[in-house]
Amino acid sequence: MEALSSQGYGFEAAIADLIDNSIDAGAENVLVHFLRDGDNLVSLVIVDDGKGMDEGELDVAMTVGGRRGYDAKALGMFGTGLKSASLSHAESVTVVSRTKRSRPVGRRWLMERAKHGFECDIIDPTYAQDFIDFYQGCPIAFQGTIVRWDGVKDFPQHGGGGQTDRYLHRTVNKLGLHLGLHLHRFLARDDFHITISVQDVRTGIEYANYGVVPLDPFAYPVSGDPDYPRTFSADIPGLGPVLMESHIWPPRSSLDEYKAFGAVLERAGFYFYRNDRLVQAGGWNNYRQPEQHLALARVAVDLPDDPDGKVFRLTVKKDGVQASPEFADSLDTALDAEDRVFASYLIDAERVYREARRNAGIVRKAAVPPGRGMDPQVRQVVEEELPMLDHEGPLQFRWQKLPTDTFFEIEQEDKVLLLNQHYRAALLGGREGSLNDAPVVKALMYLLMQDAFQRERIGSRLKDNIDLWQSVLVAAARAELDRMADS
Repeated sequence: MEALSSQGYGFEAAIADLIDNSIDAGAENVLVHFLRDGDNLVSLVIVDDGKGMDEGELDVAMTVGGRRGYDAKALGMFGTGLKSASLSHAESVTVVSRTKRSRPVGRRWLMERAKHGFECDIIDPTYAQDFIDFYQGCPIAFQGTIVRWDGVKDFPQHGGGGQTDRYLHRTVNKLGLHLGLHLHRFLARDDFHITISVQDVRTGIEYANYGVVPLDPFAYPVSGDPDYPRTFSADIPGLGPVLMESHIWPPRSSLDEYKAFGAVLERAGFYFYRNDRLVQAGGWNNYRQPEQHLALARVAVDLPDDPDGKVFRLTVKKDGVQASPEFADSLDTALDAEDRVFASYLIDAERVYREARRNAGIVRKAAVPPGRGMDPQVRQVVEEELPMLDHEGPLQFRWQKLPTDTFFEIEQEDKVLLLNQHYRAALLGGREGSLNDAPVVKALMYLLMQDAFQRERIGSRLKDNIDLWQSVLVAAARAELDRMADS
């Protein structure tokens, strides 16, 4: 059970795995329901209006190592998703289900008891009926399934001070993007919908209700190159032709479909689909290394039937594809309908990127790489927007006790920027500090201090600027302290 719950599922990936089961069950509506009691988050519930399960089917679904037949078009594969995804994030998982021809039935895995004896609880039929009735009409009609997580490890332990609201805002946004991306082909249909809702169990007040929208990674308004998309065919021994629909995004797009789900550099490459479910969003699968100049290149590949996984093996979490060397080798001889080679596509994608940079007429100065202490999301954007000095070590940030008339100090040789610990609480607004805290302050300091860390000695003009910044920042930090004291 401990191994089953330690598969490394991300929170969003775990919920997506449960919704895969809903899609396999023919659901048209799925509700992801966050339940709170005041400032405390209580449970997470995923409800669908699929065909449901009778008692025998539910026993198989909740059995560790239980096997059931999968349709050729099913998203489920290994029979471990429900247990692994749920117990990776919750102390207990309860499943209640009803078919058109059977009464509601329920089972529960409680992690603490399961580790000692594989004891799966049988839910009282009255409770199961009440649970089904609670979601009657929204979304359950005559049939459906409910999965409930309790003791969710990701939930804030103490929800006061707006912590729960901040967590929900951040989590709902990330979850919506993840589901919108990986299930975008389903969400684009008229007969499938996902809703994310937040409700207070005591008052019944619904705080939020979001419909998840499809996030198609190929939904650009105009292609970056009029000759694209083009479809290349890679002939793989023992598997046959694999079609690759190759796209070039328009440069410098601000659309969510291009840049809202991670570093742009990491999102270039192959987008593998299995039965219309996106199972890998970017990456070159050992064909080549990620490069900034290929940031506009995205290739859609519908995985062929490969039951033994000789060429393509899907990870258990459905967050990546392991491709055999035969796939990478086949790309060198892949051709489109006009006998163009796949390598020409990469050349075209790089050309479009370089021309856009050149036409902009702006060449940005190379910067010292950002390092320890800067938020990873900020670091990604910096590395995408600025060329990096390869021979320089990264610029690190550290809080340290300094005189109160000093906001920062520079350790030029070691590439360390020290920030005054005295002002940390005020800058964080009373929130608890962490390694990557104060991202706005650190980002601004990173941009201001580039010249200081790129020169062997600091000249008089730069020294005067640093003295100016020091004075203004100390005044601003003291103002923050006064505001914190007043509140």
